[in-house]
Amino acid sequence: MSIVKTVLILLEVLLLFNLLIFVHELGHFLAARWRGLKVERFAIWFGKPIWKMRYNGVEYALGTIPAGGYVSLPQMATMEAIEGKSESSEQPLPPISALDKIIVAFAGPLFSFLLALAFAVIVWVVGRPVTEAENSTTIGWVDPNGPAWKAGLRPGDQITEVGGHRVTQFAPPSQDSVTWRIITSEGPSIAIKYVRDGKEYSTEAIPYKRPTQWYERKAMRQVLIAPAHRAIIYGVATNSPAALAGLQRGDEVTALNGEKVFSFMPVVWEEEKATDDLNKPITLTIRRGNETFERSLVAEIPLKPVKSGPSFGITAWQGLTNITLAHPGPIEQVSAGASQIFATLGAVFSHKSDVSVQQLGGAVMIIRLYTNLFESEHGWRHVLWFSVILNVNLALLNLLPFPVLDGGHITLALFEAIRRRPVSGKVLQYLQSACAVVLIGFMIFIAFYDTGDWVRSARNNRDEPMVFAPKSQ
Repeated sequence: MSIVKTVLILLEVLLLFNLLIFVHELGHFLAARWRGLKVERFAIWFGKPIWKMRYNGVEYALGTIPAGGYVSLPQMATMEAIEGKSESSEQPLPPISALDKIIVAFAGPLFSFLLALAFAVIVWVVGRPVTEAENSTTIGWVDPNGPAWKAGLRPGDQITEVGGHRVTQFAPPSQDSVTWRIITSEGPSIAIKYVRDGKEYSTEAIPYKRPTQWYERKAMRQVLIAPAHRAIIYGVATNSPAALAGLQRGDEVTALNGEKVFSFMPVVWEEEKATDDLNKPITLTIRRGNETFERSLVAEIPLKPVKSGPSFGITAWQGLTNITLAHPGPIEQVSAGASQIFATLGAVFSHKSDVSVQQLGGAVMIIRLYTNLFESEHGWRHVLWFSVILNVNLALLNLLPFPVLDGGHITLALFEAIRRRPVSGKVLQYLQSACAVVLIGFMIFIAFYDTGDWVRSARNNRDEPMVFAPKSQ
């Protein structure tokens, strides 16, 4: 059953991913037909076609490299490095105006915007899942060895500003998030304002970046904190200390050794501190329905996985709870998506920021994210919401004035209109080919990191089941 489900999810992801490409290219295709341009090929994906057919003088094809698509228009600036040799390369075709080129180039991003708006209308109607934690800036965990702890931050503190920017939630994609402001911060330290017991305090934390290997993306700035959410047990290993103490799925840990907890991380931390020589008991305060009680646990080394450290036997914690449906307006969603991509590009091109092109994601990342969203609770609602952001990003990135992108075509057409004659065909061909090679190289560069992240994540999620020795009665 799991194999069938996985196959169905992959098919859904591929269909949706290709829908985004198809609609974008359909904009170019329909605009070219409207303006009377010759259309040679309508292709989804790049590379040598694995399927093609000809209808009404146009070749429709599916390529071998799942990273986009194109409409081959020989009267526009051709891209032989991506599209292959044009059938009309040796045949003279009537010239087209700069206005026609601009209309055809702009139609792709326009259709992506329209698709984003269509998805946004659906999200407005059916709702987007949100949790209480999403709209909170309360700290749930502070690494005792990290920058935030040294700066005085503690679990339960509510962050109000990071680097002089007001924050309203913990995680991206919003620019008003704690994580985003930490990642994009500049300078040797980060100014943080927070509220504790009704009083506001200010501090500065020196950001930390974990070491990485050459094949990994460079780590981003962090201060080693995590958001607050309820510590609800989801899985307990048989014969483990937690099982023998009577803990079960659905139990909520509210305190550890008498101190209130704001996430499950304090329990994990106590587990990680335990060794064969230093293994002290801990006392958990548990809420089960209307009942509250305490249980004492001592971490124990399981039989499996081999070489494991002491563990309480809590194998999983429940994800975010108290999910409600928000109904943001379509314009609000599209505007938020556009604002985020502008902020991302600003961070990438800022010489003071640690954010670089290496942190951007490509087709592999998009497919991975869609796969994870489909597998989650309320998955199809999450997918619709993410599709709004993705289509806005696709439209705006394609409008960048880089040759081979739609914005490059528009820029060249404007240059042609100003100088009243087209750019030399030979110069244009060299320029387009060189930029196409750069674009392909960049996509391979990003795909390398995207694939590596996916493989390492899959390996980490393939944990061996925890097995404890049976206890004698």
